[in-house]
Amino acid sequence: MSPVDSFKTAQTLESGGKQYRYYSLPEAEKHLGDLQQLPVSLKVLLENMLRHEDNETVTKDDVEAIAGWLKNRSSSREIQYRPARVLMQDFTGVPGVVDLAAMRDAVKKAGDDPEKINPLSPVDLVIDHSVMVDQYATSDAFRANVDIEMTRNRERYEFLRWGQEAFDNFRVVPPGTGICHQVNLEYLGKVAWTKEQDGETQVYPDTLVGTDSHTTMINALGILGWGVGGIEAEAVMLGQPISMLIPEVVGFRLTGSMKEGVTATDLVLTVTQMLREKGVVGKFVEFYGPGLDNLPLADRATISNMAPEYGATCGFFPVDNETLNYLKLSGRSDEQIKLVEDYSKAQGMWRDSSKPEPKFSDSLELDLGDVKASLAGPKRPQDRVDMPAMKQTFEKLLDDAGVQDKNKRVPVKGQDYDLGHGDVVIAAITSCTNTSNPSVLMAAGLVAKNAREKGLDRKPWVKSSLAPGSKVVTDYLDTAGLSKELDALGFNLVGYGCTTCIGNSGPLMDEIGEAINEGGLQVSSVLSGNRNFEGRVHPDVKANWLASPPLVVAYALAGTTRVDLENEPLGNDQSGNPVYLKDIWPSNAEIAHEVSKVDDEMFRKEYADVFKGDEVWQGIPFSKDETYQWDDESTYVKNPPFFEGIEKPLQPPKDIEGANILALFGDSITTDHISPAGSIKPDSPAGKYLQEKGVHPKNFNSYGSRRGNHEVMMRGTFANVRIKNEMLDGVEGGFTKFVPTGEQMAMYDAAMEYQKQGTPLVVIAGKEYGTGSSRDWAAKGTRLLGVEAVVAESYERIHRSNLVGMGVLPLQFKDGENRQTLGLTGEEKISIKGLDENLEPRQVLKLVAERPDGSTTETEVICRVDTANEMNYYLSGGILHYVLRNMIAK
Repeated sequence: MSPVDSFKTAQTLESGGKQYRYYSLPEAEKHLGDLQQLPVSLKVLLENMLRHEDNETVTKDDVEAIAGWLKNRSSSREIQYRPARVLMQDFTGVPGVVDLAAMRDAVKKAGDDPEKINPLSPVDLVIDHSVMVDQYATSDAFRANVDIEMTRNRERYEFLRWGQEAFDNFRVVPPGTGICHQVNLEYLGKVAWTKEQDGETQVYPDTLVGTDSHTTMINALGILGWGVGGIEAEAVMLGQPISMLIPEVVGFRLTGSMKEGVTATDLVLTVTQMLREKGVVGKFVEFYGPGLDNLPLADRATISNMAPEYGATCGFFPVDNETLNYLKLSGRSDEQIKLVEDYSKAQGMWRDSSKPEPKFSDSLELDLGDVKASLAGPKRPQDRVDMPAMKQTFEKLLDDAGVQDKNKRVPVKGQDYDLGHGDVVIAAITSCTNTSNPSVLMAAGLVAKNAREKGLDRKPWVKSSLAPGSKVVTDYLDTAGLSKELDALGFNLVGYGCTTCIGNSGPLMDEIGEAINEGGLQVSSVLSGNRNFEGRVHPDVKANWLASPPLVVAYALAGTTRVDLENEPLGNDQSGNPVYLKDIWPSNAEIAHEVSKVDDEMFRKEYADVFKGDEVWQGIPFSKDETYQWDDESTYVKNPPFFEGIEKPLQPPKDIEGANILALFGDSITTDHISPAGSIKPDSPAGKYLQEKGVHPKNFNSYGSRRGNHEVMMRGTFANVRIKNEMLDGVEGGFTKFVPTGEQMAMYDAAMEYQKQGTPLVVIAGKEYGTGSSRDWAAKGTRLLGVEAVVAESYERIHRSNLVGMGVLPLQFKDGENRQTLGLTGEEKISIKGLDENLEPRQVLKLVAERPDGSTTETEVICRVDTANEMNYYLSGGILHYVLRNMIAK
């Protein structure tokens, strides 16, 4: 259907001898006023409105609202936004495809055609989250880990092979290829998207949503994208627009250039700290200023990647000459590069330092010359530490933990070394954040080379690994002769995918784990990732530090984080002389020389047949039916219960009466705390379930790998080993008090007892509830446990949206009120009043808490179903339920 085009913006663009239809912002200016200083990220949204204006989901008023943003530099208007495509990784992608398969079953059960359920927007799923670091520091680690991965995940991969054939508009990048965000940056992203419509070729901005919060990495290319929950992504795939408020846009002005010895990782940790302090949750961040002229695209990608860590919806860089340089380097066609340039300039989306700078809601500034060598930790990405201050920081960490004997050493059985507080037991060059950046990887290789020449080696208690985000990394490290240097220090290739950063660090040596636990040691990991939340990297490692790849190598050599690497030696050379970090750190010129060896042929070679996969992938058997043939015995993929009864009439909402509190949480409860992730403990509810199904603990795999099985995932919800439920004094882990008996039990077990009694549940929490990755299972698991509402002081964007998408009501305390001011202990009965068919977005509702002695407290809470579209989803029982009901009705 052609858009209404109220402002007569449809034009023809000629590029490379071809004609393209587009909706012109300069033409819109003739009606809407000067748009020159509108942030480029908002120009992308404006073009989207012009192209989709239909007088239903997008109106003339929506277009005018974005154009009028410059007046107040903010807006409260809701718009319906349609991204061009969807990106998935396998942890979140498998349950997404499971839901689509279940929807096909539901449509068939309702007597309709199951092939109605098909992605309408292009979907790419990259299998990157399943490889684990089982083998390391050996030449065959990569092959061994891939073989283990294929064995562990065969059921999941059979299912994805079915999906690859069953669904239209759905492509799968097989395992052992790369990380979805890096594959997106290096290959999938087009910057200017095209499609054939009504006999014409249409060109428009490449935009997307992804089922991983680090989808934001693609904004480095001027491609607007961010992470959403799997359920929201599925709705986009099925033709639903994203309901969103026109955002505030915070400008981040960069000036100057970085000093010698400072890396892109140091820069992003500084930016993350600054933006967290500024407060940009729910906002776009757009980078501008003369400093961009000195910032390579790989450095921009490092910054854009960590938008979830600084809290923004996205961290956007407009298209400029550096964008074109990267497109050429990464092997994009000359025609595509020319189209990107011509389209961006025609739309006024091209960055040029000679033009007036955009206007923003607010702004902050950084001179790149002020950035210092840094790490971040021990458990939040925004907690930046200057490298020389690491020793002092760890001493304070031990003080805060009440450690009495800071210098205690624990012998490691069967080894000739011992372990102490602060020792580095994991050193991992990993994650899309940094393995997309040749400068920091070449720097790591040069540090390894220089260290070997001095006779240094990694400490024997350090588990070291290299997990690049694409095969191109191996090509250029090999070309530079640096792979062998990293190998010699134990940084052998372990896989192409997300590993340590997502908790796929694999096991520590049993003797190391015993020493840590017997000695109550606070040991460290150092990783080049973006996440270091509690319990994420490894359950035995409490202090986790984000650092650049060369610093990861340096700390593996030092073996401890209780060291000032600026003033204390890493070790001694062959002659017994101390060797300092400055002695082995390469110059910027040396790094640049190695980076110059990266060329477009490396990218063309590795992406020539990216969807094919190896012989093992191609040989996986799969069903070719239009609906999936579920295996009742499968412990990986099960038909979820979400759509049971979907054919029955919809019931209006009603007040929540006499709910028990499942958990009482403090501030900063992340989706890593809520969502099942990492290893499965044998004595946990999920572990017991798997053992009942005949699965031996050695074959448990991870929660992430079993995301297609709701029975495992609901048992692992709120089961993080570091989560703290205030209903239990000093107890860590996924436990609660079952109020009727006062008994302490696992969250899942308590929830099932409440369900038997027909008792609804609520969760009470503090500030920033749901910070972290866009994990659909944080919301799905909450729903399956019987939680009908969450009441928190504030929410992070994605999780609040996901709760609505699963039919869980997010409520917010009014300013100045919280669980403490209300005196809640977790033993109260909670009622929520005012829920009926007239419920409106952000409506004020009444919360009544009845104490065990019969006394009550009443207060008002805000319904955080924020938009009319979200309300439709909530009233339907969830976003997929809304889509499915409409399909069945048609």
